[in-house]
Amino acid sequence: MRDNDDRKDDAIADGADPGHSPYIGDREELGITDAAATGAEEDEQGYGDAVAAIAASGLLGDSDVIADVIAEPDATRELADMTGLEERMADIAAELAARAPEHDVQPSTQRVVDCLDILGNPHTTYRTIHITGTNGKTSTSRMIAALLAEKGLRVGRYSSPHMHTMRERISIDDRILSRQEWIDVWEQVHPAVAMVDAASARSGGPPLSTFELFTVMAYAAFADAPVDVAVIEVGMGGLWDATNVIDADVAVLTTIDIDHARYLGTTRAEVASEKVGIIKDGSVVVSAVQHEDVLPILADAVSKHRARLLFEGRDILLEDRTPGVGGQMISVGTPAASYREVPLNLLGHHQARNAVLAIAAVEAFFGGSALDGTVIEHALMSVQSPGRLELVRSSPAVVADGGHNPAGLAAAAAAMKETFHGPIVGVFAVMADKDVEAMLGILEPFLDAVVVTSLSNPRALPVEDARQIAEDVFGEERVREEYDLLDAVDMAASLAESLNREEMTAPAVLAIGSIELAARVRELFAKATRSP
Repeated sequence: MRDNDDRKDDAIADGADPGHSPYIGDREELGITDAAATGAEEDEQGYGDAVAAIAASGLLGDSDVIADVIAEPDATRELADMTGLEERMADIAAELAARAPEHDVQPSTQRVVDCLDILGNPHTTYRTIHITGTNGKTSTSRMIAALLAEKGLRVGRYSSPHMHTMRERISIDDRILSRQEWIDVWEQVHPAVAMVDAASARSGGPPLSTFELFTVMAYAAFADAPVDVAVIEVGMGGLWDATNVIDADVAVLTTIDIDHARYLGTTRAEVASEKVGIIKDGSVVVSAVQHEDVLPILADAVSKHRARLLFEGRDILLEDRTPGVGGQMISVGTPAASYREVPLNLLGHHQARNAVLAIAAVEAFFGGSALDGTVIEHALMSVQSPGRLELVRSSPAVVADGGHNPAGLAAAAAAMKETFHGPIVGVFAVMADKDVEAMLGILEPFLDAVVVTSLSNPRALPVEDARQIAEDVFGEERVREEYDLLDAVDMAASLAESLNREEMTAPAVLAIGSIELAARVRELFAKATRSP
């Protein structure tokens, strides 16, 4: 038997008005009329008033105590509500899973454009900052959002991929959408999605992909909030990325390197050609240091769009940094100001460079004027970036990092060596389509040993294959194998402690190789996202 949602989708696909529901009759068949519904609401209100009056009378004892008892949430009802929300979320996840995966990039943004047009173009109701690059996008976007929020703006942030729940992708005021909010946005956009899917099918095209649908939801949620500004991270690439339907005031490019070669190209120049596609006419471009083969492509894009370029090392500078426990102190120079000894609550030279981009981007957003020093200090001393060199356990230290390409691993490994001066043992798991030998080659000089482990993802490299490659790189005596992740972390910790020969140093474990590995390690140590 087909449910109402199925029939409603068919009606929309056939051209029915999505603003008019043909299923009012279902309520009437059940005897639920508007008058009956109103009467039920009045009865419930009358019952509540009567209970409140008895409690206030004192007949049952201390009226304040009785009122507190009445005000306590009904645990049974809360459980039932949560179960219902989880079931609906599971239904949504199943529909998303049936669509093309988010890395299946189509050379068109038209489906997203059409869907947003049906919804009234919500993405045009707020200003935007757009971020691309190979590594550091999420950390940079978190810093930009924190700075904007400290300036008193309401901020939406869209990032990917998620680690624990798809709701992490969309946040407003640094809070991810609740289950109910996610469901509400889904139901808001679903009629438009159905119409675009049907139109695409008639012309022989595919339905919206998973990432395209996430993007439509994010842009709609930000308009509903409403936000003052949205910080948007590309999913992959730039030019044909689903997010690239916005007219961003500021485009931020972290360092461009080779990743997702199957989709973006096998050379930096090919990758850069995709990523500079987010630059819009008259915008400000904030760029990290780039490789020589990227520079002419960036320059051509800036010239073509009559944009203004702020380039790291020339216009914006990391003037100084002092590593510390749990973070670092940085000094940053921009065309507008010099910010001295700013506390940054993140580890690593690469995060200090990301902070330079973030400060410059927010200055540009406000027309190039300097930011108040207290704004920068308050924002960066509290910013967090889960799964990015995140300390999830101490004694011995266990750090989770989502680095999944050679450049990302190099930055994380260098930061670990700078922070932890005792033995460091890696826990490593990786997707099979990655350059695993190159990744392990980056880690080898920094790690005293490595424990390879498994992931449940079918795309993951089997443990046996990972061990063989690791032994070729590290040597057999420095490699261990453990299928269970918790056992792998424990093995790495024990090994690090056994290798520690100095009383004044402390051993550490670095779990790295994929975002999924970082997420699972966070879950082991109760660091996963928690929200209603």
